[in-house]
Amino acid sequence: MLTLKQHELLCFIHRRLEESGVSPSFEEMKEALDLKSKSGIHRLINALEERQFIRRLPNRARALEVLKLPEGLDRVKDPAPAAPQKVPEIPVAANDVVDIPLHGRIAAGVPIEALEGQNMLSVPAALLGSGEHYALEVAGDSMIEAGILDGDFALIQRTEVARDGQIVVALIDDNEATLKYFRREGPRVRLDPANSTYEPQIYDASQVRVQGKLAGLLRRYN
Repeated sequence: MLTLKQHELLCFIHRRLEESGVSPSFEEMKEALDLKSKSGIHRLINALEERQFIRRLPNRARALEVLKLPEGLDRVKDPAPAAPQKVPEIPVAANDVVDIPLHGRIAAGVPIEALEGQNMLSVPAALLGSGEHYALEVAGDSMIEAGILDGDFALIQRTEVARDGQIVVALIDDNEATLKYFRREGPRVRLDPANSTYEPQIYDASQVRVQGKLAGLLRRYN
């Protein structure tokens, strides 16, 4: 038997897949179920997967497939019947991970060449939102005041647009990449460090291409 929240989430995922063919993001699921954090969604997803109501497609942060619906629920025409009686929910560890590409090292100081690689990095799904992601290993100390340290793995959401004040991967002259705060100044772009000992880097807007924005950090302790 599913709990009330498990039932609600399963029906919500099913409706979204029927409507758009794309499973909802964890943020959308959190809002739909009126939960305070995404960790509750991860527990519900794990529970539904263990009970074989859904499955996660590999290597994708936002790909769910509904395998079955509760008994008596028509799969197509009646995706949201009255919820069953609520029973205590059994906590499930939020231990789901996804594999994203690891593309070498990126400077958090002066720009260095962005390396492309074929390695993959296993990342807790809770650190990622919707969209496509990749990882870069941080080299340098110019973002330490933002809590980004040498050796950290920056988790990047692919995008070509950014708002002022966001931390982005900026590709300069189609050759070198750096991790910095992004700001526009008329026809120019200023890339700001988060270390008072470093100076901002200013370029013509045509020299700078946004390749992603910071979505999270992964740090290993040896």
